[in-house]
Amino acid sequence: MEVNPPKQEHLLALKVMRLTKPTLFTNIPVTCEEKDLPGDLFNQLMRDDPSTVNGAEVLMLGEMLTLPQNFGNIFLGETFSSYISVHNDSNQVVKDILVKVLKPLDVKTKFYNAETDEVFLEAQIQNITTSPMFMEKVSLEPSIMYNVTELNSVSQAGECVSTFRSRAYLQPMDTRQYLYCLKPKKEFAEKAGIIKGVTVIGKLDIVWKTNLGERGRLQTSQLQRMAPGYGDVRLSLEAIPDTVNLEEPFHITCKITNCSERTMDLVLEMCNTNSIHWCGISGRQLGKLHPSSSLCLALTLLSSVQGLQSISGLRLTDTFLKRTYEYDDIAQVCVVSSAIKVES
Repeated sequence: MEVNPPKQEHLLALKVMRLTKPTLFTNIPVTCEEKDLPGDLFNQLMRDDPSTVNGAEVLMLGEMLTLPQNFGNIFLGETFSSYISVHNDSNQVVKDILVKVLKPLDVKTKFYNAETDEVFLEAQIQNITTSPMFMEKVSLEPSIMYNVTELNSVSQAGECVSTFRSRAYLQPMDTRQYLYCLKPKKEFAEKAGIIKGVTVIGKLDIVWKTNLGERGRLQTSQLQRMAPGYGDVRLSLEAIPDTVNLEEPFHITCKITNCSERTMDLVLEMCNTNSIHWCGISGRQLGKLHPSSSLCLALTLLSSVQGLQSISGLRLTDTFLKRTYEYDDIAQVCVVSSAIKVES
């Protein structure tokens, strides 16, 4: 019969004292009215107590700081000082001592792609600790491909005011949303074939302070997003009026980009709809367009119906492959009666 030897217990004495993150000393005030039996005795004892506030002895919070009796939690990104005493009572060698670190913030991100090359980033930051935080800074450090604009402030009376105003504190389990706009730099925006697939946007830099000013800092890993697929040919609008007059011609500027890896020979066709009528020759040759190249095209059209009208009916045909690309609902324009003059 096989007998398993008893397991040997590892005896390790660990003593940890935290040297930072103090709290305000609290006491229990004991007082009475002067007509009571103790008279002014209790009030005099509180006035003589060095931990009370002069003139406000009945307050529980004093002027002294005390170190915590237990170590508490360690949060990721937090700076702390402590004294650790370890005594090994076993006959085994202890090589590593692990310190459990908790996550103070929960960060979620969402990406929104605009019709242009701009990307909007929404960052949701939640305080998952048990104490309030003062959010000192939440910024986005973009990658080399983008310039960033923070959308978390408004201009009032010539001054930049935070959208959160004076509410800089984030209470436990509360969530705050931050918004950023990223726009590709000129050298990257001109090369449409570069910004596709998985691209690195940048990383968030978050700095906060806790109750007595202890600072913490976190940086996220590089944020990535999947660039939208535009197919072989991308058609985007560079210029379009917001409002136009009924049955009066107006102009738009389109940008056509070859997103494929081959040269195209393009022909433009313009198809009228029930409300939108194109002005010009349909079936015109645009010529050859090399990979990652673009061309701008000025077009004229008019609307025969009032209201918010959708611009549709553009067709591009690659004569090399005999392939046609259709573009509908490119944009919308508000059409008003010609009696209401629209300023150009």
